Amino acid sequence: MMNQKHIRNFSIIAHIDHGKSTLADRLLERTGTIEARKMRDQVLDKMDLERERGITIKMQPARMKYRAGDSGDEYVLNLIDTPGHIDFAYEVSRALKAVEGVLLLVDSTQGVQAQTLTTLAMAKDAGCIIIPVISKIDSPYARPDEVKTELGKLLGVSSDTVLSVSGRTGEGVDELFSAIVSRIPPPKNSDETESRALVFDFSYSTHRGIAVFVRVFDGELKKGDTLSFRGAGKNFIALEVGIFAPDETPVDKLSAGEIGYIVTGIKEPGVVAVGDTVGVNRGKLQALSGFNRPRPVVWASIYPESQDDLPNLRQALERLRLTDSSISFEEESSGVLGRGFRCGFLGMLHLEIITERLHREFDLHLIVTIPTISYTVTTKNGSVETVYTPSRFPDFGDIIAVSEPWVRVVLITPPAALSALMQLFHDHEVVVMATENYVDGRTELTIEMPLRELMRGFFDRVKNVSSGYASLSYEFLDDRPADVVKLDILVAGESVPAFARIVARRRVQKEADRMVEKLNNILPKQLFVLKIQAEALGRIISSRTISAMRKDVTGYLYGGDVTRKKKLLEKQKRGKKRMAERGRVDIPEQVFMKMVQDSDR
Repeated sequence: MMNQKHIRNFSIIAHIDHGKSTLADRLLERTGTIEARKMRDQVLDKMDLERERGITIKMQPARMKYRAGDSGDEYVLNLIDTPGHIDFAYEVSRALKAVEGVLLLVDSTQGVQAQTLTTLAMAKDAGCIIIPVISKIDSPYARPDEVKTELGKLLGVSSDTVLSVSGRTGEGVDELFSAIVSRIPPPKNSDETESRALVFDFSYSTHRGIAVFVRVFDGELKKGDTLSFRGAGKNFIALEVGIFAPDETPVDKLSAGEIGYIVTGIKEPGVVAVGDTVGVNRGKLQALSGFNRPRPVVWASIYPESQDDLPNLRQALERLRLTDSSISFEEESSGVLGRGFRCGFLGMLHLEIITERLHREFDLHLIVTIPTISYTVTTKNGSVETVYTPSRFPDFGDIIAVSEPWVRVVLITPPAALSALMQLFHDHEVVVMATENYVDGRTELTIEMPLRELMRGFFDRVKNVSSGYASLSYEFLDDRPADVVKLDILVAGESVPAFARIVARRRVQKEADRMVEKLNNILPKQLFVLKIQAEALGRIISSRTISAMRKDVTGYLYGGDVTRKKKLLEKQKRGKKRMAERGRVDIPEQVFMKMVQDSDR
């Protein structure tokens, strides 16, 4: 069994573009974990999407061997590279439970950002030791002393304890290794001989099925062991156990304190979940605390551009669910776009990533509707429903109360943008809870707002009024009463379910006028007079009329009595009246796409 005193498990937490991946490259390079000829930038980011966008989407552990210069002792350093975005907060919280310490990395040219604060709070909740580090000290725009003071104040420590590194040049990396060994404690000793491990991520391959990434807390895990998932109640035989070096490398066993993987052979979606506990079948040890299945908070409909691709889309979603258990989907149909899937996501970034992966990895061309959130609706008959699509929202007269999710947002901004932000807050139903000034003059605002309003282009507008300098992060709160109504769009007297949406009561008139006007401008003329209407609060609140296409039925007449022309025109009028009474409007696909993907941003 490996000596636990020589194991250090840690993670790096940082805001986007603060140098996390570059620093990880230097750690792997200095320890010789990756040969120089195989070294590349962002080596732990396996997906092209991660490398292009500069964000970590998929967790990637890596095991390094480090020999301390003073004592000559060899240490095993297990790094878990985690995503930093709030959409993956639950997954990150489980990964932080798998380590004893974190490196809090802050860009010395930018200072503390909002996302840094969110992930830092999770690390503290997990009981991790925090090592503050400033990066990019080689930049001509670096403010090392100022940012060290800011970071020290944030953590309540002396600025002298804040380390300085450059991921590009490698400066300060040796001191960082020494701090990891000296400040982060080794795993706690376990007297249990029965095996138990925490699942913090998993992968899938066609031949081996699902491989779970685990931190072993008790006992040993070996190939051939009969194990079970405590939460899912699923038994399996360990086909292989191994470590990340950084590629998957088989070993004889994984002992308490180590991080590695187990090949399960399972090929069913929805069985394996992050946070579950792996243990021996019928073992006496209880599941590790904190397990929860993530709940989707954002919903969108996804349709293939060609209905021939529907089976391929279903297969692609099932395949993605084998590596991401937080995706949920169910089949639905639209009168115009045909059949597709109503999908649930952890947030807007999660939605963007999944749709982009569907396009890149499965070559699917998709139509994605405007994202919505779920509402809890109490109706007059006493039933309580969770509604996640506007078309299923009860009629106005049947509703007693509606509640919706709220979020707490931490926003860090330059002082020059404060006035414009306050105006923006009013438009988005923001409640300001607290403010704090930083040493560099920036202001931290803690605000609360409906998730509905956050999704209504709030982030883009914040970036716009702050000229790109503001940063924000958010966390989910409880559900609160919502003053919202269903807005229906009627074409020729018939409701179009796909155009329906849920909007704030105070904005319903403005939204109705905007949608009706837009449809009026893009919908082709028909052979009869066509009405476009918006209905809300039990009545029509906005209307436009598209005049009918008119054929010149008297064009072939030459002179003569005007009575003949009048008869033909009257006949045409009667025909158009009958057509308006019986006619149906076929909305062209391009019009439908412009409307269902419409946004008021």
